[in-house]
Amino acid sequence: MRTTRDRIRHAISFEIIGLLLVVPLGAWAFQTPMQDIGIVAVVSSVLATGWNFVYNLLFDRTMLRLRGSTRKTIAIRVLHAVLFEIGLLLVLMPFIAWYLGISLMQALVMDLAFAGFYLLYAFCFNWAYDLIFPDPGARRVSATGG
Repeated sequence: MRTTRDRIRHAISFEIIGLLLVVPLGAWAFQTPMQDIGIVAVVSSVLATGWNFVYNLLFDRTMLRLRGSTRKTIAIRVLHAVLFEIGLLLVLMPFIAWYLGISLMQALVMDLAFAGFYLLYAFCFNWAYDLIFPDPGARRVSATGG
């Protein structure tokens, strides 16, 4: 299982890289000033960082209990990313509507677009992160044939 230090590195690097990508893309896609998308993205990032830490800890503990390993298959990675984004969507949509002064429906469309981006980004980032910084628990299980 990952250490607290590793989980913090994971969460912070995920959010910084995500912000560098999503702010200019969001401003362009929604014809919204970059500073407005930037505020939405930063607040969302802070909320997502906390959620990321808690969610990944709970997800890994659940995997250990149910499977005896934190090693993730592609199907588990997809499930992991989808469940993360659903939880985040429920929190962020009202904030986006309020801050940008748009309807909940418009905020839902915007939030779904951001969620779609982050769904793909989370899948790719987490896979790359696991390759660059392998989970010691996953290596141990793999070394024993599990």
